[in-house]
Amino acid sequence: MAEDESYGGARPSARAGEMIRRHRLPTRIWHWVNVLAIVIMIGSGLMISNAHAHLYWGIYGANYDPSWLDPPRFPGWMTIPTDYNLALARRWHLTFALLFAFNLALFMLLSLMNGHVIRDLRIRAREVSPRHLWADVRAHLKLRFHDADNPAAYNILQKLSYVGVIFIVLPLLVFTGLTMSPGMNAAFPFLLDVFGGRQSARSIHFICCWLVVAFIVVHLLLVVLAGPINEIRSMITGKWRVPAEKRGEGA
Repeated sequence: MAEDESYGGARPSARAGEMIRRHRLPTRIWHWVNVLAIVIMIGSGLMISNAHAHLYWGIYGANYDPSWLDPPRFPGWMTIPTDYNLALARRWHLTFALLFAFNLALFMLLSLMNGHVIRDLRIRAREVSPRHLWADVRAHLKLRFHDADNPAAYNILQKLSYVGVIFIVLPLLVFTGLTMSPGMNAAFPFLLDVFGGRQSARSIHFICCWLVVAFIVVHLLLVVLAGPINEIRSMITGKWRVPAEKRGEGA
């Protein structure tokens, strides 16, 4: 098994069909804890949305105030709990929000310490050139997801999506969630100023939630297209089989 711990994935010379180690243990633990936490938070969040399905900007928001968006009422099979129970939904949501927030903070810290961010997620100037971005888009449309010269490396679309979600969208979810808490407002009143009021924070929270849902849908689709057994095994055991792709056709 070809392995390069300093890189965290395959050596550039890894051959098609070769089993390599792709994901470190902290990444795998973070991934599966997030799966649990996010599923429960989305389900309970939809129940909370059902309790007052209106979104506002600013400080105030009540039944007769003009809303910028009125989300639909979500069916019971999508919510946690399945029957209307706002108090229980809040308990589920806040409990797993704590797990999610500490898990995110620990992952960020470990990723900085072990070099995962710099090594695997660093975005280089040449990668965001229009020519390079378009080449990566075309490769994805042709169902080619890996660089033949370095198959375990993240392509630029993966880097942009992962960096955007991990370092922008998820922290926004955490801090806007804190802003909606009256107790946190008393301890840290500046949060209300940062997000323009509790109702603005609530709107941003829901926008970020749907961005995460969109990311999950695209992520699952690409896992299926790239080979679900190989991809899921790599996130459970860390071992990944290098796919057979023609050299030079990757993004």
